[in-house]
Amino acid sequence: MDRTPAFEHLLTLIGDRSAALRTAVAGAPDAEVRVPSCPEWSLRDLVEHLAEVHRFWAAAVAAGPSEEPPAVEPAGDAPAVGLLARSTAATEELIAALRAAGPAVGCWTWWGGSGVPMTSGAVARHQVQEAAVHAFDAQLAAGTPQPVPAVVALDGIAEFIGVSHGTAGPWPHEPVRIGIHAAEGQSWLVELTASGSRLVDGRHETAAGLHGSASDLLLTLHGRLPLDSLRSEGDLATLENFLSRPDLS
Repeated sequence: MDRTPAFEHLLTLIGDRSAALRTAVAGAPDAEVRVPSCPEWSLRDLVEHLAEVHRFWAAAVAAGPSEEPPAVEPAGDAPAVGLLARSTAATEELIAALRAAGPAVGCWTWWGGSGVPMTSGAVARHQVQEAAVHAFDAQLAAGTPQPVPAVVALDGIAEFIGVSHGTAGPWPHEPVRIGIHAAEGQSWLVELTASGSRLVDGRHETAAGLHGSASDLLLTLHGRLPLDSLRSEGDLATLENFLSRPDLS
């Protein structure tokens, strides 16, 4: 059920997906194009956001175990001409910090209590997903949307349930199990109860299910594609409630 790439491969994927975002931005008419999936942002805002995220997590990993997030100095108002160069430098800073730490060093994360480790390896895994989804955002704005690579999307579904659902609190409806089935041959079973969300093993009866490519499933979980992008089965209201959680606005 969980096929997370090796740590060094995660670092490669962070670089690859971040570069995909910059390639899309470079091919857009200008950096002020609005991002349909993040309508309050322009492409410039999207690039600057990812750079800030990379700098923050580089600092968090470098700081080691901590009960508080790191204090990161703002980048300041750098000239617009250096937008993509600043993004590249921030990505390189993050990858260097992760590589120096290795996968097992403890650090501050916002997902304490989810059951997901608070380590540099978990940060690397999460940052693959951050870069991948925002690369899709940039491609969508530039008119060149592409599927998330399968190796990223397959791990990303489990990562999203573990981290994002794992910090969303109690399921406020009747307990249910939902199946998520990727065309690539991998499936996940999510159990939602008053204790929250968790992935479970084995065969269990489900109230509803989602079917599609790993990319479409991941992007739907992240609110980038609508429910009707997938083949669904079972109770529609349950699926709508499931996809509204957590609140990503």
